[in-house]
Amino acid sequence: MPDTFGHHPWTVRDLVSAVDSGTVRLPDIQRPFVWSNAKARDLMDSMYKGFPVGELMFWENTDGDHSRTIGTAEKSQAASMQVIDGQQRLTSLYAVVKGLRILREDYSQENIVIAFNPLTERFAVPDTAIKRSPDWIHDIKVVFESPIDARSDYIDGLEDAQGGERLPRADERRIEEAINRLARVLSYQFQVVQLKRDVSRETAADIFVRINSEGVKLSSADFILTWLSVFWEEGRQQLEDFARASRFTPEELSRVEERSIQWTPKNPYLTLDPNHLLRVVVAVGNRRAPLQDAYNALRGRDPRTREIVPENREKELTKLQDGQARALDPKHWDEYLKVIERAGIRTSAMVTAKNAVLYGYALWLIGRTEFGVPVDDLREVMARWYFMAQITGRFSGSPETRAQQDLNRLDGLDRTPATFKEAIDSLVATTLTADWWMVTLPEDLHTSNMSGPAYTGYVAALNILDADVLLSNLKVKDWIDPNRRPVKGVEKHHLFPKDYLKGPLGLSSTRQINQVANQALVEWSDNIDISNRAPAVYWHDQVADKKIHGDRQALQTWWHALPEGWTDMEYTEFLAARRKLIAAVTHEGFRKLSDPNYRPSPPAVPAPSQEPVLPTFEQMVLSGSVPVGTYLVPTDARTDSIAEVTGDGTILLNDAEHTSPGLAARADGAEDEDGWLYWSADFSDRTVVLNELRRAPQQVQ
Repeated sequence: MPDTFGHHPWTVRDLVSAVDSGTVRLPDIQRPFVWSNAKARDLMDSMYKGFPVGELMFWENTDGDHSRTIGTAEKSQAASMQVIDGQQRLTSLYAVVKGLRILREDYSQENIVIAFNPLTERFAVPDTAIKRSPDWIHDIKVVFESPIDARSDYIDGLEDAQGGERLPRADERRIEEAINRLARVLSYQFQVVQLKRDVSRETAADIFVRINSEGVKLSSADFILTWLSVFWEEGRQQLEDFARASRFTPEELSRVEERSIQWTPKNPYLTLDPNHLLRVVVAVGNRRAPLQDAYNALRGRDPRTREIVPENREKELTKLQDGQARALDPKHWDEYLKVIERAGIRTSAMVTAKNAVLYGYALWLIGRTEFGVPVDDLREVMARWYFMAQITGRFSGSPETRAQQDLNRLDGLDRTPATFKEAIDSLVATTLTADWWMVTLPEDLHTSNMSGPAYTGYVAALNILDADVLLSNLKVKDWIDPNRRPVKGVEKHHLFPKDYLKGPLGLSSTRQINQVANQALVEWSDNIDISNRAPAVYWHDQVADKKIHGDRQALQTWWHALPEGWTDMEYTEFLAARRKLIAAVTHEGFRKLSDPNYRPSPPAVPAPSQEPVLPTFEQMVLSGSVPVGTYLVPTDARTDSIAEVTGDGTILLNDAEHTSPGLAARADGAEDEDGWLYWSADFSDRTVVLNELRRAPQQVQ
């Protein structure tokens, strides 16, 4: 058995000194991020109490070209040890003890500060209250710098807070003991497993992967990035540089790096990380969406013998390098971003699935670089694909499987623009069928989730259709523009206001009140004016005040899916009708993606006015179709309740009168149900659902 490692004790003082000088560094197989401040606090608390905190693993390697420093300060010595396991513990420990900045996962720099209360022996991440309290040492680095000065300053602060009165001797003793005990954390011993100098980089990477596989700490993407650090370090760095740059404008990055930067991949849709980019790269270069499969292929593992074949590894690396060159090309990235905008998406808040953006980019790259699809044509076909992927939640479950299916559709095709467009359009058409638009989408809109695929798809359609904000001259897409930063802009308004639903209508279900079908985009000032008035009151006032008439009113009514006569509708009827209209408007937006010259108009969408006007419950009582004294019972005997029709055209239930079947249903505990379907009239010879009576031709008044 080869002798690859040994055990060595290191004190915290030794570790911090080695990191500070640069003799202990992180290898490129690890990333520059650390624990949360809370985990760093827990680490200090465990060491203070003498608890075990786990082993570290170092690699005796002097190759400074394949390592990076811990923290952001310059180092004075060459590396002799590289951290294989324990990066987060060591980085957090170093930052706390020395009070120096570290790099977060998002590449920002931060100081980790931990506070300590000597009287209670508690550690904490300081908040505003702790920072103001004399009971706490606000940053424990002062204890490690000079325990005597820390103790003196702390006691002086306590005494000043008490008006100069000296602390009891017992308290001084407790404080001294606690601070001295904290200072002795520097003598805490870690057991370090040290890999020998002759261990190869590939073996060190394999050990790292095996250690971190326990407890599923790393993803397949992390394993591939580790592999890249060994076999293509430049490529790994390119991914990290691209991801980091996506967080800055060229001007911002120029200031950070103190050099002229002309372009960055920053965009309003997605802040990238190396894992995101890796998905695109292996999909384009290696034609693999499942990253576990890609990892095995990149290692050169034969799927039958499970042996590593170096020739296979080199082939897969060449494919990956080709995919990465395409994926990180600025002109490709900039052109692809126009696809997302063309699909009506304006901000990251409208992106419901990051994988749709990533795999969409992979397909775009394949279409552009392998099938030669012209940029303008490719933008249109991929905008339709993206719209489909977003609104159906295509990547919400088993995203890698879905992405592989999309990639497989392109296998074996002639490399022509027409075949690519046909393959993508066929996928879209078989997904967005007539039934999907008419049945599935309205059902998906039966939700209060304003950030879900169905509602964001509708807002995207409004952007595509160049729709106005309701009761406004402003355009929806302009107010959602990521470059616009108004103090108050467009808000989501409850068409049936919350207080109106809770008050006069007696509705208590928040989910029902906040249904997306009850929301519309209005200007903030209009939302204030509308307040909690009934729709029949505020709507006519608002239309008159805004002087919205004729074709403009018809267009706004259509864009915002307002059913004819909606202000006088029962709430549940209104929701059901508006869901269908929202789905219809969304469909029109998608149609415009299919034909840039398409000009939708209100008559193109069936309106509820084409159906006969249904009577109110009061009208049915007055006409005699539901005689006074008729008993109403829940359909299918859902409860044992019995209601009675009164001479005033109301429904008497449990000594309370209700003006509509919907209100009576909610009083019976059925808040989310249509009252016309909930109640049945109990005649002497039969029981008939109210909805059937209402829709009978002879009942229409």
